[in-house]
Amino acid sequence: MISFKKTAVVTILGTVVFLCLSFLKKGNTYRANKPIDEISYSLKDRISTPYGYKRMDCSDTSFGTWARKLQLLPVGTKVKLYNGELKSRQDVHEAIIDLDCGTKNLQQCADAVIRLRAEYLFSRKKIKDIAFHYTSGDLIPFSRWQKGERPVVVKNKVVWKKTSSACNDYTCLKNYLWNVYNYAGTLSVQKETKAISDIHQIQPGDIFVIGGSPGHAVTIIDVAIHNKTGKKIFLLCQSYMPAQQIHILKNFNDPTLSPWYDESFGETLETPEWDFTKSNLRRY
Repeated sequence: MISFKKTAVVTILGTVVFLCLSFLKKGNTYRANKPIDEISYSLKDRISTPYGYKRMDCSDTSFGTWARKLQLLPVGTKVKLYNGELKSRQDVHEAIIDLDCGTKNLQQCADAVIRLRAEYLFSRKKIKDIAFHYTSGDLIPFSRWQKGERPVVVKNKVVWKKTSSACNDYTCLKNYLWNVYNYAGTLSVQKETKAISDIHQIQPGDIFVIGGSPGHAVTIIDVAIHNKTGKKIFLLCQSYMPAQQIHILKNFNDPTLSPWYDESFGETLETPEWDFTKSNLRRY
């Protein structure tokens, strides 16, 4: 009888240990392969980090902290264009950021970079920093727009005229941005940012941009660091052509890491609709 009891206890303990190890293993695999919380709606809560990683430390007033609080549309939502139609490809996005894209074909790739930076600065009341260049090289400060001044293109030159009343609310910002989108692009964004030579220095708010026609730009919306190795991974978001909702990209090359991208991507950073190189990394 005693021998039977000992055997039973050993068997039960062995089973418990096996189940615990299995659970932990499955938990790790789940976190690595399916880092999506279908209930939560903020970026940070919806998209967790893979096992062994934690989000990069960011100050309370940083772009990274702001971006992690961005609200996402419900899981399964399809990307819409400015005219209400669906984007032709619905396989490239992991999530959609809850920001409108307007009703005109304006907020495309570089414009999404501008939109996110402007939204962040406006939320932090850093009005003087909200200033973007037209492709012509002319600087368009939001502070002048707030005073009722408007940039007018006359014979390929920008002339400021007082044509409106002063404003300082969110609608004022949106109207300013729609104007900037008309004359800015990947070339102007590339010129008004500085190159980052070391990919390991990547941080939220940085961008990959190729200036030109065609060109493209994506924003690094979040960064995480491995607890032991210090290796960084990052999330990318974009708009595209025609103008469409800003969405977080999947990583087709590494489905187990997706939607995160590894800093050790080699010579080419392959995203679903455009390829970049390390030399395309830039910062405001």
